[in-house]
Amino acid sequence: MEPIEMAKKAAAWKAVDLHVKDNFIVGVGSGSTAVYAMERLASRVKEEGLKILCVPTSFQSRQIIKQLGLTLTDLEEYPQLDVAIDGADEVDHNLTLIKGGGGCLTQEKIVASCAEDFVIIADHRKDSKHLGQNWTKGIPIEVIPMAYVPVQRRLEKLGGIPVLRMAKAKAGPVVTDNGNFILDWKFSVIQDWESLNQTIKMITGVVETGLFVGMAKKVYFGQEDGSVVEREIPK
Repeated sequence: MEPIEMAKKAAAWKAVDLHVKDNFIVGVGSGSTAVYAMERLASRVKEEGLKILCVPTSFQSRQIIKQLGLTLTDLEEYPQLDVAIDGADEVDHNLTLIKGGGGCLTQEKIVASCAEDFVIIADHRKDSKHLGQNWTKGIPIEVIPMAYVPVQRRLEKLGGIPVLRMAKAKAGPVVTDNGNFILDWKFSVIQDWESLNQTIKMITGVVETGLFVGMAKKVYFGQEDGSVVEREIPK
């Protein structure tokens, strides 16, 4: 296994082992690191006989939950979760996150907001002193398709450059699971992220931002040697 994949797996396994118990309802994240978490959930269910219900954050995680034989449910049936475990594109020293590199930010944030504990799993490359240090693709912002140009213009007034995310395997823009577009807003200076998040969300046509402020309670950073560094919200 490649060192980075080993790091992702180590973080995911530790989080699942420490934060998931029998009869838990678990929010399951999206992306490559979250896949390791789902695999560990499946192995614990098989080995320990745990009864776990899983709420997905994307079509991808829904499909993997089914493939692994885990029990699938949703927020309509269980609006309160015990824990949500998900990855991140970047984490700063205050545990403020940038998420949405894979385009699932809105569903990820909804699921995280319903969880008693929101736990992040990531490899060491996602660990930054401040946002933008390692993740340079910008903050993902999900927008209603008809509004993307007006939203772009309003974002430009805040500074930075909002770019419509284009698909790689098809012509045209990326379309989210919700049928929307994504603008990647490339900011130039460190911000008051909580205030900025609220400002962007108030722009008509914006569905959600990839800024997760004050939501994560703990982060597990996997290292290339298989060890894991833990970080909690500064007190």
